[in-house]
Amino acid sequence: MHDPTPHELGLDPANESPFKGKTGLRRVWNAFNYSISGLKAAYLCEDAFRQEVWLALLLIPAAFVLPVPWLGRGLMIASVLLVLVVELLNSAIEAVVDRVSLENHRLAKRAKDIGSAAVLVSLLTVVVVWTCVLLGAS
Repeated sequence: MHDPTPHELGLDPANESPFKGKTGLRRVWNAFNYSISGLKAAYLCEDAFRQEVWLALLLIPAAFVLPVPWLGRGLMIASVLLVLVVELLNSAIEAVVDRVSLENHRLAKRAKDIGSAAVLVSLLTVVVVWTCVLLGAS
């Protein structure tokens, strides 16, 4: 049994996006550049992301100097990076909602509130993970 091609599934990737045609190393290079552009845009345009980057620049080195096991250190660092990932996704959701319409709408508010809640949960994850690791290391 083989994996079906997009054509066999009735899909035409060429009609989905003009950016979907690249393959191989060219696609990887383009994706890398899009990612760097996204990080730059988030840092320059999103106050919350910028604040969380500075928090990460404090906490990640701290995780390396604290006397904790390597697994705990990895969890501490991963929890901090999770905040950045969730904030990037939240910022993307907010940008798309604003692109669709700037009018106050209950669904737009719900989307933004849910994205914000995801950021809050990721920040609470940092607190829980760091507390567990630091209390477990003593």
